[in-house]
Amino acid sequence: MAKKSNVKDKNKKNSRNNSLIHKILISLALFLIIGGTLGGYIAYSLFSPNISVEDGKKEYLLVYENECYDNILSQLESKNLLKSVITFKTASWILNSKKVFKPGRYQLSNEMNNLTLIRNLIYGRQTPISISFNNVRTKEILAERITKKLKLTKEEFLQELNSASTLDNLGLNKNTIVCLFIPNTYEVYWDITAEELIDRMKKEYDKFWTDERTDKLLEVGLTKEEVSTLASIVEEETKKADEQPVVAGLYLNRIHKNIPLQADPTVKFAVQDFSLRRIYKKHLEYDSPYNTYKYAGLPPGPIRIPSIQAIDAVLNFKNHNYIYMCAKEDFSGYHNFATTYKEHQDNAEKYRRALNRRGIR
Repeated sequence: MAKKSNVKDKNKKNSRNNSLIHKILISLALFLIIGGTLGGYIAYSLFSPNISVEDGKKEYLLVYENECYDNILSQLESKNLLKSVITFKTASWILNSKKVFKPGRYQLSNEMNNLTLIRNLIYGRQTPISISFNNVRTKEILAERITKKLKLTKEEFLQELNSASTLDNLGLNKNTIVCLFIPNTYEVYWDITAEELIDRMKKEYDKFWTDERTDKLLEVGLTKEEVSTLASIVEEETKKADEQPVVAGLYLNRIHKNIPLQADPTVKFAVQDFSLRRIYKKHLEYDSPYNTYKYAGLPPGPIRIPSIQAIDAVLNFKNHNYIYMCAKEDFSGYHNFATTYKEHQDNAEKYRRALNRRGIR
């Protein structure tokens, strides 16, 4: 009987052990299933494409200083850019990113996943902006053009541009500060500050003024700022690239002979009326240091931001004896040049008759 009892006890023990192993295996299977499901969902939230942008359209996310996570999410939702809001929230929670988004302008590409977007926001991987400026006559227009795509406002830029500390550091004044800006296309970040932008322009200015260009200043007999000022007048007088060095040579002849420049574009700048087609006596008598009929020498600063072409035209001016010029009567944009006042008067009369025939007042 004792032997049978031992066998029964042994069977019961084996049964309990088997039951325990079975439970462990079931638990392990459930753990693996749940873990695999959770791991799969995490991977899906991070790596699955979640940004939807229409073909041919560019979308950007603008993040301001100290902007909260909810505002970022609201931007994405309002533009219907998220395929799944819940996976974006999950990815943000996993990456613990809700309080560390850096300010900037971020481009969103179609099929971008949450991991890429969130990492861009965390590490400040912005998309640069291309800014360009040309055909600019005043600082106000410059400020408007250069800040158009930036977080920086026109007023903030002008304040820094006109500040005494900025001008002192650059060795410029309120009239010559525009010489710093060389027309071109530049890449900057959306959240660049006014100080950083001016520093960037200073670096570009220094790169522009190569040793080759600087060496030519001695022959021209002008400073860098004076070259830019003369270039601005030359460019206002003619847009013809082949004529600009000739016009530059003419004005240099006048400067070196102490003859007033008598440049009509400086009068337009003085009276701030760039639509003038004819210059009359009342305009010539307008009292302004920019009026080169009234004041000898170059004006206090550029009357526009000169192009690279115009600056190089001054540095590579044509040697000749011309001291007079007048627009051609065929309205081609070219000029008649003269060495004597009599020749100039004849050319001017031809142009006046052409204006009258066209009824230009």
